Order: sequence, then C-alpha cells, then structure tokens
Amino acid sequence: MCGISGMINAKNVAHPLYASIRNLEYRGYDSCGMALLDAGKIHTRKNTGGVEEVNQRERLTQLSGRLGIAHTRWATHGVVSRENSHPHLSTDEAFAVVHNGIFSNYQDLREELEAEGVTFCSQTDTEVFVQLVARHYERLQNTERAFIAALEQMEGSFAIVMISVHEPDRLFCAKRDSPLILGLGEGSNYVGSDINAFLEYTRRAVILDDDEYVILTQESYQIRSLRDGQQVEKDILHIDWDAETTRKGGFAHYMLKEIFDEPQTLRQALKIPDEEIRKLAQKFVEAPQAYLVGVGTTFYVAQLGQYFFSQLTGRYFPAISSDEFIDIAGVQAQDLVLAISQSGETYDTKMALNFARQRGAKTAAIVNVMGSSIGMQVDQVIMQGSGPEICVVSTKAAMAQTLILLRIAVETGRQQGSLDDQQIDSFHAAVNRLPDLIQDTLNEQSGFLRNIARSTSWVSNWLFLGCGQYYPVAMESALKMKEITYQHAEGMPAGFLKHGTLSMIEKSVHSLFFVPLPEQQDLHRRTLIAMEEIRTRGGTLAGFVFEGDRHAREVLDYAVELPTVHPWLAPLLQMTMAQLLSYYAALDLGRNIDKPRNLAKSVTVG
Repeated sequence: MCGISGMINAKNVAHPLYASIRNLEYRGYDSCGMALLDAGKIHTRKNTGGVEEVNQRERLTQLSGRLGIAHTRWATHGVVSRENSHPHLSTDEAFAVVHNGIFSNYQDLREELEAEGVTFCSQTDTEVFVQLVARHYERLQNTERAFIAALEQMEGSFAIVMISVHEPDRLFCAKRDSPLILGLGEGSNYVGSDINAFLEYTRRAVILDDDEYVILTQESYQIRSLRDGQQVEKDILHIDWDAETTRKGGFAHYMLKEIFDEPQTLRQALKIPDEEIRKLAQKFVEAPQAYLVGVGTTFYVAQLGQYFFSQLTGRYFPAISSDEFIDIAGVQAQDLVLAISQSGETYDTKMALNFARQRGAKTAAIVNVMGSSIGMQVDQVIMQGSGPEICVVSTKAAMAQTLILLRIAVETGRQQGSLDDQQIDSFHAAVNRLPDLIQDTLNEQSGFLRNIARSTSWVSNWLFLGCGQYYPVAMESALKMKEITYQHAEGMPAGFLKHGTLSMIEKSVHSLFFVPLPEQQDLHRRTLIAMEEIRTRGGTLAGFVFEGDRHAREVLDYAVELPTVHPWLAPLLQMTMAQLLSYYAALDLGRNIDKPRNLAKSVTVG
C-alpha cells in the first residue's frame, strides 16, 4: 500500500501537499516525493526514506506551484531507490504520475516501448504508464484522450493521479481496485488514497467507484466512466472525523495514543444502531453456513468471533484467513461471508469476497474507512467508526471489531433463542461499563506494565498461551509483539504445550499466559495445568490474571492483576493490556514503533 495526494489551489500547494503525505506516511515509508507544476514546467523532488528525512535532503517544501501530486511508497515493483520513487516523469517531462496498485501486464508494454526507443529510468510498472501517455499524446494531441488511451492498455489495479504541462490547471485521476477519494474545498480541490490526505482542509468528500476517471480543477470536478465516457453524478459525503484525531495529542507515538483511544473507540462501537446489528444477525440466523474472514490481526479477531458464535449460539462458523479462503472454504449459494478489514482495501480479503459472490453467497463486512472497496462491494457494511488509525499495527480498530462481532453474536443468540433475557440484560449492563473499566485499567496498570517490559524486553523467545476464547487473544498479542519488537513470539493453545513445545522450555524462554476468570472453571483449570507444566521445567512465567485469583498469582513470576469483568468481555481487557506490554517492550528496545520495518498499514497487493 502507498499514499497518494494531489491538490490544486490559488496559492502555492507545496506546504499543504507535504503535510498531506506526512499524514499518509503510515501507508508506506520506503520513499516519497512531490511534483509541482509551475511556469510551464514540472518540478520533481524525491528520494528514499521517511517524509521528514526526504524533506531535509530534497527541500520538498521549497517547491512552488498551484497544483501538484505527491506519493509515499511501500515498494512492490522495483527495489527501494530514488529512481523507483514516485512521482514518475515521461521522457519529455510533459507528464508526471503517482500510482498505487499493480499493472499486471507492464512488462510486455515496457518491452514494446523499449523496442520503439523509449529509455526507462526506473524498474517500476508506473513509469510504463506515464511513458504510454506521452506516446499517445504525440498521436492525439489531447491530454484527456491520451490519459484514457493509456488506461485502456493497462491490466490490473490502479489509483492514478497525473499532471501535465499541456493542461496546467487540471489534475487527471482514475481508479480500479485501489482507493481514491476526492476532497472538495472552497477555491481548492483535493484527491487522495484516503481521507487523511485532505482532512486538514475539508470534510466534504466524493467516493470514486472502479473504472471512473476525474478531471479536477480548482473550482470544479467532472467524473466520467472509463467504459463509456458518460458523466457520473455522485453524492457528496460529510466526514465525521476531524484532523485533530490524526495527531498524537501529546503521546510519544500514535500506537500509544491509539491504545488510550480504545475506551472512546468502544463507546463508538456501542453507538452503532441496534437495527444494523439485528439486520446482520438475521443473516447469520438464516444462513445455512457462515464464514468469518480476515487476515493478520483481523483473522485473529475473526477467530475470537468464532468462539463467540459457538458459545452464544451453539453454531460453528469457521474463521478462515483471507489468503487461504479460496483453497479451503466450501462456500455454497445462500451462505454468508463476513469480512473484517480496518482499511477496507485488503487484497486477500477482497479476493475472498469476490470468490464468495461468484459462488452465490451473501456478503457483509466490518470496516473502518469510509468509501473503501470492501465496504462498497458487500451486501451489508457496518462502519465501525474508530476514527483514523495511523500506527501501522492495529490496536483500537481491532478492539472495536471484536466488540462488534460480540454484539452480533449476542443478537444472533437472542434471535434464535439460545440466550435468555437475563443473560442479554447482564451483558448489556457489563458492556456499557467496559469503556470506563478499560480507561481506569490503562491508567492504573501502565506503569506496572512498563516495568515488566523493561525487565523482559531482552527476551528473544516468547510463548503466548491461552485456552478457549483466550487462545485467539494469545495469537493476536504474539503478533503485536513480533510486529513492533522484532522479537520472536509464538501464540498457541495452552493445551498444545505437552504435544511437543515443552521440549523448548528453559529459564530463558518466557511464557505469557492469558488466564481466564476463576469462574470459568474448566478453562481456568486447563490453563493452570499448562502453567504448572512450564514452572516444573524451569520456565519463566508472566500472566494476565483477574482479581482474587490467588492460585494463578502463586505460579507466575510476573502477574498483572485485572479487575473482574463479564466473561464474554474478559478477552478485550486482556488484549488491551497485551498491546501496552508490547508497546513498552518496543520502546525499551528503541524500535520504530509506528512504522515497523517491512510493514505497511494494509496489504493491497497480492
């Protein structure tokens, strides 16, 4: 995934364009660049590194021009280098382009252009497109027609923004299978790969659909279909987020801010209208079979949902990783596939949904980003309303998704009669208290968790273990530890230990247990057995336990005691604490917490 921004204004756009890609840096930070059109010439500056680093070297903000494009890259085609950074210029320097996605046929087109004498400066698929536009312009002498002619030759996915010396007051934009959104200002207009590109300047947005292109001027925009050239009328949306929510707010890192945002995130998830929850629950009741689909963090959220549905409805709805869904899911007509995606653009999840729709299944999604591809392709979408999540690793968005899945499972249980009124009333009372409980626990435990992290950040091998619904929490928490500390952490069911993993146990191997509430007697007993197995073999134990659990505390070397909570909500409380532990471990190790190496906010390519 990469970040695209473009804007046109009556004033110099260099500073707002720079601020825009800085706000998009979580989408990719291998390299970045800007191109502004001024006095009949395109001026381009770019290099490898983060946005601020490149600005220091290339002086991006010293460019000038009333319209420009910018890009922050997560490398796909071509190594990380200045030459492969965006924007890309045509050989005659009359056109400049930024692009997200992949042109699958670029190699054949590149060879054709090279045979015609075109010399390429980069290894990218993007440069093929801009050189094609220049070639078509030589023949057509019309920028719009040259732009469309080049698009007609490209296969694959794209979000493209282009400027040209031949049209010095226009931006040319197009999309297919990659997000692109317009922002409408007063005497200025914007385009970006998500709303953070222009949220500081306007809250009025237009969501582009696949195979649409736009001609954007300072005062107007015109959307047309790539298929037939017909003009398309679109609704203007008002964005509820504000720019302040994308800033750190005094926190050292976005990750820490977003963890402390979780109480408010949960409150927003509880405000999702009951009617939306009931409508989706009805789909689960009616479906012959249902599947929960996600990848990475959202796969572990889906696994938690799998436990919720099993325990609260008595039905087994398997959680399947999006990248494996096509190979394993026996989807039939009238089945239901529920996809979970923070960005709404996750490539593997989109492919899983396409497969499900081809088989005649009904589809639904939980997403966080307005106008995302997944949200627009399903039969029902629930917007989780978590606000911008800037840190690459997902924390508050995952918490909201978990709570929404729990709400759906409870409502499904109510509709099919597997839960009685007393159980439902007890849950509603507890869940309404949850945001304040998490807020208090974050405040009370943060210092203690930081001390544990300082004592254990050197540990290069962790086992994260849990039983039942605590197993997916262990898996997700191990992923967080890996993502931001670069230390190895393996999540597994606690009962798995005696089937091979005990051979690894020694003092230097640390285990983190997600201990159930004592009232969950069978889960609690099974977890304590695993803890004893490690202690008797000299392993070091840490764990999240609930108040009054003397037996668990006595076994642990490091114990984090949490307030008692409703059993259906206990995993959410432990998930929050594990996120904070990983954050402090990464802080102690000096890692780049908001932008871990080799990762981007979502993977939008296959």
